[in-house]
Amino acid sequence: MKELLQGRVALAGLPAVDLGTDVDWTANPHGNRSWALNLHSLRWLGRLAAEFERTGERAYLDRAADLADHWIRENPRGGQGVSPWAWAEHAVALRAPALVCLSEHVRTRRLWDSLAEHGEVLADSALYREGHNHGLDQDIGLLVVGCRLGRARWRDLAVRRMTRSAEVAIDPQGVLHEQAPRYGLYVHRRLGVALRAIEESGAETPARLVARRTALESYIAHATQPDGFLAPLGDGHADARGARFAHQEPEVRVFDGGYVFGRTAWQDPGSAYYSIRFGPGRALHGHEDHLGVTYSAQGRRILVEAGFHSYERTGFVAWTRSPEAHNVPIVAGGFRPGTPTRLVGSSIGPTRQEYELSDEAYGLTRTRRVLVSHGADLLAVRDSVPSGTLRSLWHFDPALKVVSRRPGVVVLGDGSWRVTLLHLPGEGQAVRPGLIAPGIQRTAEVVTVLSPEAAGVLTVIVPGCADPEVSFAGDLMTVRTPGGPVTVRLTGAPC
Repeated sequence: MKELLQGRVALAGLPAVDLGTDVDWTANPHGNRSWALNLHSLRWLGRLAAEFERTGERAYLDRAADLADHWIRENPRGGQGVSPWAWAEHAVALRAPALVCLSEHVRTRRLWDSLAEHGEVLADSALYREGHNHGLDQDIGLLVVGCRLGRARWRDLAVRRMTRSAEVAIDPQGVLHEQAPRYGLYVHRRLGVALRAIEESGAETPARLVARRTALESYIAHATQPDGFLAPLGDGHADARGARFAHQEPEVRVFDGGYVFGRTAWQDPGSAYYSIRFGPGRALHGHEDHLGVTYSAQGRRILVEAGFHSYERTGFVAWTRSPEAHNVPIVAGGFRPGTPTRLVGSSIGPTRQEYELSDEAYGLTRTRRVLVSHGADLLAVRDSVPSGTLRSLWHFDPALKVVSRRPGVVVLGDGSWRVTLLHLPGEGQAVRPGLIAPGIQRTAEVVTVLSPEAAGVLTVIVPGCADPEVSFAGDLMTVRTPGGPVTVRLTGAPC
């Protein structure tokens, strides 16, 4: 906090920057979009006001007041040379509560006029992001500004919009249409802030709003892996912590909004876990990950996704959103972005679950059939197209390295632990280095395995086993896993 008092600020997880006493509000020393947004949100300034409230030290409040006054003077709306981030809709939404917090102790005409201007911007329907987390932040900002200035119409508008927007953004099962569990958790937390602000304002708390926030908890709980981190789907980084809500949920749940989440047990860090993606085409914070599978077993992450690196406009960031960054079948021919995927059928038992999915993302029907076996841990995936060929991509956790390989078989390990990938057909399989984002603005090398090119490919993942024994009888393959034998069908459905 002393560094912040002296003008040294760390934003967006990047190294601290010395802003000095005469802040250059157009600066972006890291050339990073998130850093610029956070600078103009002034939430970091709110920390100074909070420290004054905690300690009573006037220096913190004076510094916050000086910074706010300087920002207001240097960033007139529509002014020449003003940073485009200054009045970006999300920056306004996040800055308004920080200024309201400051106005509890600072009652200058300039600050209060700025609050009124922020309220006018936040109330502008042309700038409002309905059904989006930005819209929720706009509503929170408008609500607290309206309360501070005694403008009940702004408060009531915020509550109406917030309720309507939540029903657009969150379906009755709790799935957030922004297509990233990390944003589901963000929206849940921000709705908590909103509900407290509504209660404190004296307005009636909408039951519909409470219901949608509660529904989110099931989606977030199922998207939280046994190790406590959220499944890194869409714009979600692999080191984002999930949340543990009190619940009585089945171990496996299909969400109509486009997710299957399954595990062997709750409250067990060693539980097996998987996710499968389908549903509406890519939107907002989603990726082109349909048919994608992630998989963990025996307390180990095995199949991972490219994850979320940043909001920067780079080739790598664009790649992390592409099909090739996910565990999906790639078909020769042109990809059609935004294609929806159907869950054709499912069969869910306590130790064995089966799913069939299909879409036309490459102009022909692409079908994926998935078998998950628990206890005798195994994942089997059968990919097929009616004509032409495909290749299935499999990205392994960074901890796993290739131990051995032969046609159709790749054994990976971490220490003494092993996992085996089997392919049928086996000839033409490829192993290559890959790159994923395990955290914000971080990268890690991984092993990526490409299946042989064929009209139909069977992939089998066997955790805790190096090169398991396999036998065949007609159309059936039996794999001897450490937990017992599992039978997999070679054509059509894998079970």
